Amino acid sequence: MTTRNLLHRFTAAALITLTGSAAAATVPAKLDWPLYGLDAANHRLAAITAINPKTVGKLVPKWIYQSGVSGTFQATPIVVDGRMYVSLPGAHVVALDARTGRELWRYEHVKRVEKLCCGPANRGVAVSNGRVFVGTVDARLIALDAASGKLLWDVEVARNDRPEETVAGLAANDQLKGQKVSGASGVGLAAAPLVFEDRVIVGANGLGYGLHLDSTRPGAPLGAVVGLPGAFGGVGFLAAFDAATGKPLWRFDTIAKPEDGGWEGGFSATAAGGVPMNRDLAAERAQAEARRDAWKSGGGSIYSTPAVDPATGIVYFGVGNPSPQMNGDGRPGDNLYTSSLVAIDGRTGRRLWHWQQVPHDLWGYDVASPPVLIEATVGGKRVPAVAQASKLGWMFVHDRADGRLLYKSEAFVPQANLFAQPTREGVTIAPGIGGGVNWSPVAVDAPRGLAFVAAMHWPTTYTVKEIPAADGKPAVPYFAAEPSPGERWGALVAVDLNHGGKLAWTTRTPQPLIGGVLALKGGVVFTGEGDGHLSAFESATGKRLWQFNCGAGANAPPVAYVIDGKPYITVAAGGSAIWGYRQGDAVVTFGLPD
Repeated sequence: MTTRNLLHRFTAAALITLTGSAAAATVPAKLDWPLYGLDAANHRLAAITAINPKTVGKLVPKWIYQSGVSGTFQATPIVVDGRMYVSLPGAHVVALDARTGRELWRYEHVKRVEKLCCGPANRGVAVSNGRVFVGTVDARLIALDAASGKLLWDVEVARNDRPEETVAGLAANDQLKGQKVSGASGVGLAAAPLVFEDRVIVGANGLGYGLHLDSTRPGAPLGAVVGLPGAFGGVGFLAAFDAATGKPLWRFDTIAKPEDGGWEGGFSATAAGGVPMNRDLAAERAQAEARRDAWKSGGGSIYSTPAVDPATGIVYFGVGNPSPQMNGDGRPGDNLYTSSLVAIDGRTGRRLWHWQQVPHDLWGYDVASPPVLIEATVGGKRVPAVAQASKLGWMFVHDRADGRLLYKSEAFVPQANLFAQPTREGVTIAPGIGGGVNWSPVAVDAPRGLAFVAAMHWPTTYTVKEIPAADGKPAVPYFAAEPSPGERWGALVAVDLNHGGKLAWTTRTPQPLIGGVLALKGGVVFTGEGDGHLSAFESATGKRLWQFNCGAGANAPPVAYVIDGKPYITVAAGGSAIWGYRQGDAVVTFGLPD
């Protein structure tokens, strides 16, 4: 089956009327997980009813594959025709027998640079027409033969020759001086590729990155993030390549250049549908002429796989924060199109619209979680829509055609001091740099009219610090974001898409949630936790029904598939260095007893 047919088939199944009732389903003999979000709409709703609130408690491990690569493990496995394709930390790829977990082939990626943006994490592969595509941690796009793992082509997507942030310039008495760096400013391709028709679409990350430092504060494993002034990074982008040859086809830059009207925008006083930004707009306007070239290192990374509507060819994706992260002194204006949801023509790369969640972002509020296509009901009318669960703590729902905001959900995590300016004493802001919803994908159960969101409450303290004056050079302020002491937890939330985004239920978890959600038509949702538990919850109520400890943080999105009439649930259990969750190397698969 061609990629185009796959996209049409699974999108048609995904865009179900949200107000309708789910039809009774039988157990399919075979059900693949062919795309990152299962379907082109990114719904992550598997047509499995055999696993339901009455049977989910019977799930048992069926097989465990240990890859031998222990590290931050964020991959969505792809399952096609009885084979499972998994990207490992470092952009290695394995093909497994999806029935047994037996390794069929293995591709070992050799990095060409050691400077990585965001650690070794890779969020998955794409599979189409006998090829497996993977974006690498050193910004290459690789095509492998799906049958053998043989390398077919290898192209450079971005160069890793940009300056990087370092701790060298910090004051000798700075509490962050000398701490271990868990990330730098290298450019990579963390998000799983998207295959649309005959092109492979990938987004670059690491542009506008802040330095992640391991925190020495007890009980605060999330590293501090430092935003230093200077020309770090470059211009982020989404790019398309010919699936057969790797030839570049188009590139969309996530920074609005002067010929596009400029990245300064309208110097917006509000964000996120009307919330005050607390900006000194007069000072920014006065600085604009002197800093008119700031866009050249403007940032705008891409951290998640887009959604695509095959009927229109429109691709929807989120863009990360501007550069330098948290330090806005040298980049006056709104910094378009950073921290925005963007729609482009997937055949040409031409921008159609954007909607900026956070103009002049100082807080690291990337649009990180993958967007999802839905049919919304607004004012009694049905509207093709795109929804995105944000770091800010709201799900935004937009008209798919023009990007106008239809509504935003109720807040699903506490919000405090939103858009407050960093201070020398430090100001605590919630949600903070982690979110809300980070890169974790949501799941949408269209027949029930619910979107399931894996979120976190982990406030951040933002502080203005200073590199002292020396050798005739003036003092230079910079910004730091560190985990705030106090309570932190996760939340699995059901957003009611039929009633303007009201919260149908919220289930609090002991640890902040990072990884993503899987939904089954049988009425069960799954998400993993940092303590190693993969857990199942009732779709209607949020009641926890089942859990199993995988031995390392279950911080990747679970998937589901069916072979020979038997349903399976799989999750990568490898934890996360940035979040402080135990790392491992396993792919764990569950099923009902034989």
